[in-house]
Amino acid sequence: MNVVDSSGWIEFFRAGANGPVFKPVIEDRNHLLVPTISLFEVHRVLSRSLDTSLVNRCLDVMRLGRVLDFTDARAVAAAQIAARHKLAMADAAMYAMAREFGATFWTQDAAYQGLPDVRFFAKA
Repeated sequence: MNVVDSSGWIEFFRAGANGPVFKPVIEDRNHLLVPTISLFEVHRVLSRSLDTSLVNRCLDVMRLGRVLDFTDARAVAAAQIAARHKLAMADAAMYAMAREFGATFWTQDAAYQGLPDVRFFAKA
């Protein structure tokens, strides 16, 4: 299973230099988990520069994976991970969901660098 961090989704949708790194993971929809928080962050960033209909099409692509809600149990797990790894709330929530499923976490966000089961790619 895989979780792509918001930074990876944004890089993919904007066809950035690291977009090809995230493409095969995103296209493997049978193994793709998508935290709802990632939908929020991607919408927030893309809506600053793209038309609403295009942003919605991007979110529809994200929804092709298995969307994971931020439940009360996941909030507690995220709080524990945030304390342990000094992560912000959204970062901890997404990483906690990856850990819950034993998934690989794909990101460009340096906050995750060195954490277990993280595939980190520095921004180009």
